Amino acid sequence: MFPEISVTKTTSPRQKPQAGQPLPFGHIFSDHMFVMDYVEGQGWINPRIVPYGPFEIEPSAMVFHYGQAVFEGLKAYKCEDGSINLFRPACNFERMNNSNDRLVIPKVDVDFCVHATKKLVELDKDWIPSGKGESMYIRPFVIATDPYLGVRASNTYKFFILLSPSGAYYAHGIKPVKIYVEDKYVRAVRGGTGFTKCAGNYGCSLIAQTIAHDSGYEQVLWLDGVEQKYIEE
Repeated sequence: MFPEISVTKTTSPRQKPQAGQPLPFGHIFSDHMFVMDYVEGQGWINPRIVPYGPFEIEPSAMVFHYGQAVFEGLKAYKCEDGSINLFRPACNFERMNNSNDRLVIPKVDVDFCVHATKKLVELDKDWIPSGKGESMYIRPFVIATDPYLGVRASNTYKFFILLSPSGAYYAHGIKPVKIYVEDKYVRAVRGGTGFTKCAGNYGCSLIAQTIAHDSGYEQVLWLDGVEQKYIEE
C-alpha cells in the first residue's frame, strides 16, 4: 500500500508543442511535476503532484555549496496503439539509490517512485510526443535543502520528477557521432563518484565537452584516470 499522492491540477495550462514542431532536448516541460520532502526522523513525506513552476529555497541550502544532488533519466514512449510504455523504470530508481548511498542521501522507495512516475505520466500523457525519435523524457532528482554552511550531510531534501517532451538528444538523431578523445582531464578515478549520477560529475565534465564542441565533435571519449591511455567511457 503506497502513501497517498495529493494532486493539485494547474489552472493555467502551458502551451503544448504542435505536431511536427521541433522538440529540442530538455527545453520544454509539461504542466505538472511530482515533489516530496525528506525530514530527518520522519523520512520521505508529503508526496504530491503540483503545477510545474518555481519553488522557494534558501540561498544557504547545502546543495549550492557542497553538491549533494543526484538525478536520473528515463523515457516514456507512445506506441502505435496509443499505449504508453516505460522501460524498466525500477532500474533507474535502484541506480538512484546507489548514487544516494555514495552522497549520503536517504534512499527512496523504488516501488513507490515507479508508482509516482506512472501517476505523473498518466496525468500529463497528452504531452507525450509521437513523432519519430520523440519521447517524454523523465527527470527524477534529489537536492539537499538544509540552510547551513558547514560540511556535513543535509538533514532535509527535496525529490522531484519533471517531464519534458523531447526529440533526439543529438540534433541529427540516431546517426554516427564524431568523438573527441580527452587525454588531459578525467571523469572518474577508483574510489570516486564516477559510478554515480551526481550533479558534480557532469559539471566537471563540461570543460572537455566544450573543447570537443569547439573542435567540431559531438561527444567525449574518456580515458582512464591513472595512465590516461585505456578507454573508460
